[in-house]
Amino acid sequence: MGNEDSFREALKNKKVPLLVLDQKWHRLFAVHGKTEEVKEAEAEVNRLLARQGKLNTDLQNYKKLKTKLMSGIVQNMDENGDASREKKLDESKRMIDEANEKIAECEDELADIPFLIRENNERLMLLSMDYFYEKLRVNAETSKEIQEWIDQVRIDLKKNIIHKQNCDINNREIYAYLHDILGAEVLDLFDIKYEKGTEEESKGE
Repeated sequence: MGNEDSFREALKNKKVPLLVLDQKWHRLFAVHGKTEEVKEAEAEVNRLLARQGKLNTDLQNYKKLKTKLMSGIVQNMDENGDASREKKLDESKRMIDEANEKIAECEDELADIPFLIRENNERLMLLSMDYFYEKLRVNAETSKEIQEWIDQVRIDLKKNIIHKQNCDINNREIYAYLHDILGAEVLDLFDIKYEKGTEEESKGE
């Protein structure tokens, strides 16, 4: 089973949030940015949401217009029958028919849009899961490499600390031995070099 099939299986019976409105989802792409596929899928969901919003607004406006026209027809029926009234009634009926057609078109498209949004949101989730899977894999490998480097640095650091301590101990032993045999006056040059060395070491530490 491929990754996409596995991801799709994992999404069964799961309520996937509308990702384009989920700030946590957006933050997961903050470092490396979204892939072109993810951007395209996101744009399609946003387009469908915008279309849904426009259709709902248009539907409300057509219904208001129809109500207004029907109210006007009722009022005109009380007036005396003349050519002007008949013309108004015919025009109102024509506009009501148009409004009914537009209302039916909006309702038909609105009936399909939730499914399209859900379908495209799921596709966006599948693309995201593929992205997250790869990021998890790469991050895990990088973390492992860094941890191995840290472990090696710790080992090297311990070895170097011991080496430094051994050098310092050896220097003190050499100095003490030569000092005892040759005396302080003969070791003036050694004294100077030794003191400078210890001062520099202490500053470094």
